[in-house]
Amino acid sequence: MNEIQQKTDQWIRTTGKNYFSILTNLGILTEEVGELAKVIVRHFGEQSFKEGEAQKTLEEEFADVLFVLCALANQSGVCLE
Repeated sequence: MNEIQQKTDQWIRTTGKNYFSILTNLGILTEEVGELAKVIVRHFGEQSFKEGEAQKTLEEEFADVLFVLCALANQSGVCLE
């Protein structure tokens, strides 16, 4: 986990340029969890993807949640290990 947090920090500081505020990242995390839930419901629940709807993978959505969670942990000084 520590390595993932470090890589997240490095990406944000170089490619992303800087962190969003903690409250903004909390909102983004909520959005990402919602997107993950949508994919899980469509893969394992009663709902199905609509015709022409972009279908993201579970792996992509889990990665998005993990990335934002690591960003929030970094900003808060929390080691997820």
